[in-house]
Amino acid sequence: MKKSPFIIILGACALLSGCKVYRSYERPANLPTDSLYRDPATGQLLATADTVSFGNRPWREVFTDPQLQSLIETALAQNNDLRQAQLTLEQAQYALKPARLAYFPSLSFTPQGTVSSFDMSKATQTYSLPIAASWQFGSIGSLRNTKKQAETNVFQAEAQKQAVQTSLISSVANMYYTLLMLDEQLKLTKATAEIWKENVETMKAMQVAAMTNSAAVSQSEANYQGILATIPTLEQSIRSTENALCSILHEAPHSIARGQFAAQQFPADLTVGVPMQLLSNRPDVKVAEMNLTYAFYGVNLAHSAFYPNITLSGNAGWTNSGGMGITNPAKFLASAVASLVQPLFQNGALRAQLKIAKSQQEAAQLNFEQALLNAGEEVSTALGSYQTAVTRTESVKKQVVALEKAAVETKDLFMHDSSTTYLELLTAQQSLLSAQLDLVSVQFDRMQAVITLYQALGGGRN
Repeated sequence: MKKSPFIIILGACALLSGCKVYRSYERPANLPTDSLYRDPATGQLLATADTVSFGNRPWREVFTDPQLQSLIETALAQNNDLRQAQLTLEQAQYALKPARLAYFPSLSFTPQGTVSSFDMSKATQTYSLPIAASWQFGSIGSLRNTKKQAETNVFQAEAQKQAVQTSLISSVANMYYTLLMLDEQLKLTKATAEIWKENVETMKAMQVAAMTNSAAVSQSEANYQGILATIPTLEQSIRSTENALCSILHEAPHSIARGQFAAQQFPADLTVGVPMQLLSNRPDVKVAEMNLTYAFYGVNLAHSAFYPNITLSGNAGWTNSGGMGITNPAKFLASAVASLVQPLFQNGALRAQLKIAKSQQEAAQLNFEQALLNAGEEVSTALGSYQTAVTRTESVKKQVVALEKAAVETKDLFMHDSSTTYLELLTAQQSLLSAQLDLVSVQFDRMQAVITLYQALGGGRN
């Protein structure tokens, strides 16, 4: 029995279904995921890590301050960058629908009717009610790979939105803690200014009693004014930070309600998880992998261009025009056409496009591997910063306690022992203020390290 050409075409397509144009993306097996982290204590590579990642914690469990949580919720609802990322995601989802519907034929209904008369004779009426269908397969595998690329664009847009959300949560938290740090510095500076004001009054009384000279009084006054001069600078820094935070919240500049610096708490367990979790948690790593996936299907698509393009079309409907005459009632009419176009010679364009696609895939894989290495570097640096801040905090706390005691004792000696000079008192008080500000700074460094580690591990997804 003679086989239909259409059946032969379909058979050829079935034989080609196992070829490279139908391959699905698989993650490369040689990724550097076994040695991404360094132990902050020893500096050696961590061959293994904890199975639970700090980055998997919901952001409300990491940032427990109610006022900070309210600010983050406002930012997630109003921030322009996040809303634009959502619009980009929606556009990618809309673009996916045509790629999915490309597997189905397109239908059109084009009714026609005519009325004609020759030499005032009785008018002749003809009509047709056709439904036309066209099914364009494209080349072998082209529809599938185009759809896969559209799906990859959706996944990439989702990862980019996640990146914006993670960065947004970290930025709001960082600015909030910056405000708390500045508040604490301002409070310490004002308290120190009050102490220096009392010192000026004391020095003036001692000058009257001939217990000191005018030079010491002037030096005391100069130090007092120097401390007062830092207060407006701190207040301006607070206003600037509030304005920047309001901009992120998509609000006009206003004051920000906030808690106390000393009341902030963080989870004690900051495990980093296994390195492979960065592949599913880090949005920038996911974006890089989606770029590689897109390039992979681009190579498939370039391969498919070597195969024939297949198009099926048909018409069916009713008409009363039979060509040689008019029939009433109308008769059913149907027709079908199949076409196949095989590229033979295109001046090397197809081979050049295939080489370009393979080069793009190779470049995308290199970028993917680098993104993973960058993620490991950020996690390792954040771990080291956190460990350094913890160690420094304990040392500076002990330093502050010792200097507080020294400042009190030096003042008593200065008031009752003529052998203790004003310079010694000045040095003791200045050392205490410097240590107190340093303690605030190192505690803020610890907060920043927690935020950086949380962001580096892809936190803030939920």
